[in-house]
Amino acid sequence: MLKGRVHVFGDDVNTDEIIPARYLNTTDPAELAKHCMEDADPEFVRKMRPGDLIVAGENFGCGSSREHAPIALKAAGVACVVARSFARIFFRNAINTGLAIIACPEAAADTSPGDELELDLAAGRIRNLTTGRAFTFPPFTKEIQAIIAAGGLMPFVKAQMKSR
Repeated sequence: MLKGRVHVFGDDVNTDEIIPARYLNTTDPAELAKHCMEDADPEFVRKMRPGDLIVAGENFGCGSSREHAPIALKAAGVACVVARSFARIFFRNAINTGLAIIACPEAAADTSPGDELELDLAAGRIRNLTTGRAFTFPPFTKEIQAIIAAGGLMPFVKAQMKSR
């Protein structure tokens, strides 16, 4: 179960807005986190609290295939991204890096900045604690839930190999 305060962004938020290309000379998550969403909202990192959520429109994460974008979001403390839809490569990179993401057009359309959401990834439920509205989405498979819980694909695989 995740619970957090919402930061809202629009349609077509691209990977250069999530982490500007001028910072791609590092793969250090802490350094990337300092510049997360800087070109979309220069105050984002200052306003962000660990566990907060991003709610966005269509095609979140479009642009390049770099993994820096979900790494920056996760390192900045974003617990989950809820959007109307995701760019396919961003969706895969988010899972691989252990960033929870939910495609739920209804919740994305009916959430305002500062709302507090409660997310149940296993059950496929979102509850807006501010408005009282509830939404459903197809939950991830148990395997994808395990990858996210492990912190990403590599930690998941390492744990699987140790248990054998």
